[in-house]
Parts: sequence; C-alpha cells; structure tokens
Amino acid sequence: MDAHCINYSDTGFFTKTILQYLDNDPQLQPFYNNRPDLAGFAEQIKNKAPLPGRLVLAYALQQQYSSIADAGFPIDEAVLDNIALLRNENTYTITTGHQLNIFTGPLYFIYKIVTAIKLAQQLKAAHPDKDFVPVYWMASEDHDFAEINHTSAGNKKIEWNLDAKGATGRLSTKTIREALNQYKGVLGLAGHAPELAEMVETAYSKFDKLADATRYLVNVLFSKYGLIIIDADDVALKQQFADVMEHDIIGQHSFANISKSNAALQKLGTHIQVNPREINFFYLADGLRERIVFEHDVYEVLGTDIKFTEAELRTEIQEHPERFSPNVVMRPLYQETILPNLAYIGGGGELAYWFQLKANFDYYAVDFPILILRNSGLIVDKRSAEKWSKTGFEISDLFKPVDVLKTEWVKLNSKADLNITKEWAELQAIFDGLKHRAKKIDPTLTASTEAIQARLKHAIGNLERKMLKAEKRKHDNNLSHIDRVKDTLFPNGGLQERSENIALFYVAYGAGLIDDLVEKFEPLDFKFTVLTE
Repeated sequence: MDAHCINYSDTGFFTKTILQYLDNDPQLQPFYNNRPDLAGFAEQIKNKAPLPGRLVLAYALQQQYSSIADAGFPIDEAVLDNIALLRNENTYTITTGHQLNIFTGPLYFIYKIVTAIKLAQQLKAAHPDKDFVPVYWMASEDHDFAEINHTSAGNKKIEWNLDAKGATGRLSTKTIREALNQYKGVLGLAGHAPELAEMVETAYSKFDKLADATRYLVNVLFSKYGLIIIDADDVALKQQFADVMEHDIIGQHSFANISKSNAALQKLGTHIQVNPREINFFYLADGLRERIVFEHDVYEVLGTDIKFTEAELRTEIQEHPERFSPNVVMRPLYQETILPNLAYIGGGGELAYWFQLKANFDYYAVDFPILILRNSGLIVDKRSAEKWSKTGFEISDLFKPVDVLKTEWVKLNSKADLNITKEWAELQAIFDGLKHRAKKIDPTLTASTEAIQARLKHAIGNLERKMLKAEKRKHDNNLSHIDRVKDTLFPNGGLQERSENIALFYVAYGAGLIDDLVEKFEPLDFKFTVLTE
C-alpha cells in the first residue's frame, strides 16, 4: 500500500487540546512530563526509576500465557523472549490499552497496537544497547459491557446479547455463539476469510473467559512482533499496588490532586474527560464490580451488604488486593507502578484525561509516561480509489465536506460562467457614485443607499447559489462519485477507524495488512495516514 500523510489539523477530526499538545503549547506543559520525540525519550530513559517488581511481572505474564499453552497452542518465540527481557533493568515497555471489545472492536484498536510496535522498533534503533517491549494492557476489569458487546463489519452491527455483570474479563464466552456465527457470515469465504474465521472460532470456542479469548486473538494477530498482552486482574500484580490502594482509599488523595488539576485545565478551556470520586476504587468479585464509598464511619460496597471498618479495610487490601479494582483515574497509576514503562499510546480523549493525572503521579512519586497520540489511518479500497481518481481530487481532499467538494468540482468542470464577481464589482462602482450624489443632496441618504446596496448584494448572492445548484443538477452522475466515496470511507460522517472492524480489510489483505500498517505508520511524525493500493 501507498501512504499519504496529512496534518491532523487539516482533517477536522481532532480537538483543540490535542492540537495544542502536538504544537507544544506552553499552557499545557505543566500537565505532562517529557515531549513525544526522541530527545524526550532519551530524557525519560535517563531519569526512569528502577522497577522493583520485574521478576513478579515476568512470572505473572508467564502464568497468564499458560492459558494459550494449556489449550495446545504454541507461543511465539518473540513473545517468550520479550517476557524474559522484562527481567532486565535495561528493558522498557511501550504501552497501549483498550477494552475487551468482541472481535477486536473498531479499527483504531488495531492502530493502537501497531503504534506501540512501531515505536518500540524505532526506540531500539535509537538505543541499541536497550530493549523495548510493546504491551497491550487488557482492560479486563472494566464492567461497561454495553461498550464492548458489539462491532460493525460491512455496515452490519454484530452484537453479543447477554445480561452481564461484573468485570468483563471474567465473563464466560459460552453465550457468544450467535454473534460469532454472524461475524463469520459477514466474512464470507473469499480471500483470507477462512483464516480470520478460524482465529475467531478458536478464540471464542476454546477459551472460556473473555480475557483469555481476547489474549488468544490478539496474540495470533501480533505475536510475531513480540507484543506482550497483560491482564492486570492478577493477585501478584495487585500486591505491588496494595500500599497505594490502601493509602488512597483512606486518604482520598487522588480526589484532591485530580480535582485541583481539573480546575486548572478548565481555566485553559480544556474539556474535562473524567471526574474523580472521593474513593476511586471498586470492590471486585465474580459477577460484582461495585463502588466503594465511605459513609457513617465505615467503608461500604454499593448495592451489597459488604462493609469494613478502617482496620478491616486495611487488612482486606493487604490480604486480598485482587478484590480491589482501580477506576479510570487510578488505572494509569497502577499501570505505571507495575510496568517499566516509558510511554502510553492512546487516542485524543485518552490523552486529554492523562493530562488530568500528572499531579497525582507526582504525589505518589511514580514516573509519568510520555504521551503518544496513536496513529490514525484511513484504508481506501481499490474501488473507492478508482472512483476518487475520476473526480480529479487529491487524496488530501477526502477530508473536505461534501458540499465544498461538489462546489469545487462544478466550478472546475462546468462550461458555464458561475462567477458573478465582475458584475458585482460593476454594481458596486454604480453604488459608489449613487452614494456620492445622495450625500450631496442630503447626508442622511447615505445610510439608505447602503441599505439598498446590502439588500442587492444578498439577492445577487442568492442568484449565484441558485445558478450553482442548477449547474450541479446537470452533473449529478459525476457528483455521485463524491457521495459514494465519502459514504464508504466516512461511515455516518465519522472516521472509518471509529466504527469499522478489521474484518473485511483482513479478508482483502490478510496478515499483510498489519505488516503494511507497521511499515507505514510513523508514531513520532503525528500525521494522519491514508493507505491506498
């Protein structure tokens, strides 16, 4: 595939805050650490604090990957090598995270992981004496099933119907068969469809829990690149975070720290993505993930009869840390506590809420990672590319609104003279003379003359628009190419990556699609990548 790179600011799909960050706006600098460039990474590596739990991390990962081995599937040597490397002090991680969307969810999930893989490769080239491991953090403790129970492939919504409760990673896959069959039906039998169908069939029929199924599927797609998949719903890993959990639940420090940052960001006009609670942890058990609140001098788990005194809570955290689950504002701190991490890769909304968190990292003396905006991409299929070529527009023009494109096309291709600028200039000259004559007769007539001129200008503008509209009707067939391409590549007017699944792209290109993405994406260039055949 060929790559065409476009400035994010020229796409119209990225927020002011993210563009300010990429442009190094000084107002945002207090809310992050090092810049997302090679110089920033050199500084991050130099100042990175040692990680005491490396051996625990490597052992936990070995145990987690046993779900694949126990099911009779080999684990790629690149994955095993990277797990072993994590024991070494000169090994660092590049992390992205996402929920356990069925069938990998929208395309940007794939793009997140590819960005992590490519960045790890580039850092290895820049620092050959060190090692860099790409990591996908499974949000297995998330309980918002409605966000992960569906995907869209080929304009068809596929949904897993289940009355789910508790952490999604612990959900049984036994009821996903109907959705699985629908997904495989969309794939069809052409191209690489059988290959992907076998992957998803194995993932959701051979593994009982959604976290294990997701690990298998993502591993099959990315294992040759050494991607490490981590499930933080792990007692050994939670033990590394137990002291922070205890300190924060009882002291409510994250609430104070993040609230202060939120107020400062709001003064800059930054939209606040998440709001902290007094207690930013859930109580976790099978089928249960409920908020912990402090009321009437006891700690209660909402919707249950579970209660703790302060002493009982401290004991529960130290003896059963796996029963406590960080919410969205504390998960990043947990992540950076257990990983030797240099960077976090996320979308615009994710990075915006990370800006809210730096003060809390400073309070707990945990290194704040470099924030990397994930690569965004648009895959233009051959048919759409051919249609677009017929319009005469450039690839970069794809991001212009449809009405703008149609107007530009008609003005460039119509034989009719649709511009009345010359005529209006002549009329303006006439009115200049009229205003001069009227002013001599009575100065108050100047305003009346200008009002007539304004009304005529409005009428002339309406006439010009009607002429353009009439001319567009003559070219409906040619202009329909613009509609069809835009509808195909921007479903419902949004980015392809936010709604479309990898399914039909994998059918067309196979594993070579991921290879192309790894080759073409440039994580530190911060450009939108359009891929065409």
